[in-house]
Amino acid sequence: MPTYLVDGNYSIVHDIVWQRADTVIWLDYSWTVVMSRILRRTVSRVVTQQEVCNGNRETWKKSFFSRDSVVLWALQTYGKNRQKYQLLFQESEYAHLQVVHLRSPSAAQDWLLSL
Repeated sequence: MPTYLVDGNYSIVHDIVWQRADTVIWLDYSWTVVMSRILRRTVSRVVTQQEVCNGNRETWKKSFFSRDSVVLWALQTYGKNRQKYQLLFQESEYAHLQVVHLRSPSAAQDWLLSL
């Protein structure tokens, strides 16, 4: 049987993907880790004008002073998403999933090294 890896937390497709999956690896990092990484990555992309996708580049205005800001999105959704996933993993339709719940980058590194 083929092995597939799917990345992301797109709720529009998780029903489709999770029904076919056997394992979900949940990177449930602290607010401090998540925000520091988003800020560092966003500032770096703005300064270097790194292409993000489809030729797009982040700007100071879009990244920090607009409703489309990834920083604003993270601030608004961090807590909601943590609650949502905790509840989803308890639903009977996902009882078949093995959930690997990793709460820190070091826990993720240790888990990877154990494979």
